[in-house]
Amino acid sequence: MALKVVGSGLGRTGTKSLQTALNMLGVGPCHHMVEVFQHPDSVPLWVEAGAGRPDWDAIFAGYHSMVDYPGARYWRELAAFYPDAKVLHSVRDPDAWFESTQSTIFSPTSRALAEGPMSAFFNSFLGDIRPHLHDRGFMTDHFRRHTEEVVNTIPAERLLIYEAGQGWEPLCDFLGVSVPDEPYPSENSRAEFMARMAAGPQSPLARQIAEQGKP
Repeated sequence: MALKVVGSGLGRTGTKSLQTALNMLGVGPCHHMVEVFQHPDSVPLWVEAGAGRPDWDAIFAGYHSMVDYPGARYWRELAAFYPDAKVLHSVRDPDAWFESTQSTIFSPTSRALAEGPMSAFFNSFLGDIRPHLHDRGFMTDHFRRHTEEVVNTIPAERLLIYEAGQGWEPLCDFLGVSVPDEPYPSENSRAEFMARMAAGPQSPLARQIAEQGKP
């Protein structure tokens, strides 16, 4: 099963809402970081991808699209591996993005920063930015350069730059589908993310990590 949409936007650019939107538009199932936590058997495959030995067909078996980390780290490789896929690049204000990451995916208590059984997984896609995750100047520059690289690499007719909050119209026009009657989804806000983390591990992978961390 080949991907029809490759999401190149970084995490915290409305990617969870995009996942739901793509599923609603018939371009799913859509892969997102939450899928990794629901399917821990895929973790070794992502670690292998980070080591330069990807098996994209195995990783995305059953999926028609992807957004968010860890897939966004490999947007070049995926755009080449799935040459017929459209590239969806989600963006937002770089400073607002940085502030969002600091209280969610890159907060001091984030699993992405903890040493433990999942370190190899998170390192596989964070790579050389990991030492700089709390440096506003470095990260906002990284965010801008990431977008510039996507724009300079992907042909314009294959690419949509999608800003969080634009709703259905540009996305549906890009994909050639009708605008749904339902409102565009709004999910995984900063408050929702923080509340979910405070509630403790919910997914099979999160529970597995929590159990492994107990004395």
